[in-house]
Amino acid sequence: MVNESDKYTYRVMWSDEDEEFIGLCAEFPSLSWLAPTAEKALKGIRLVVKECVADMNKNQEEVPRPLSARKYSGKFMVRVTSEVHRHLAIEAAESGVSLNRVVSAKLAH
Repeated sequence: MVNESDKYTYRVMWSDEDEEFIGLCAEFPSLSWLAPTAEKALKGIRLVVKECVADMNKNQEEVPRPLSARKYSGKFMVRVTSEVHRHLAIEAAESGVSLNRVVSAKLAH
């Protein structure tokens, strides 16, 4: 059986500042774990998150839903300067496609 904390979004990266690997969890941005290897950093952050979720459940706090379990509409608003908007509109017109298609393609890269 998959533990709920296993469904969260984990990342491990090198920290120049700490000269160690740092384990992170997107759903719990205030938590981290430092370790000399990437494997130990991942194991550490997963344990910290598991303990945090257990503590939150014990205290009847709302536990974040994993990003993988959330539904996304595919729509969001982005504010840009009028110059950027104009540039993108011109690019779309010259390419014969919608502004949405130009922006979507840029975001995909």
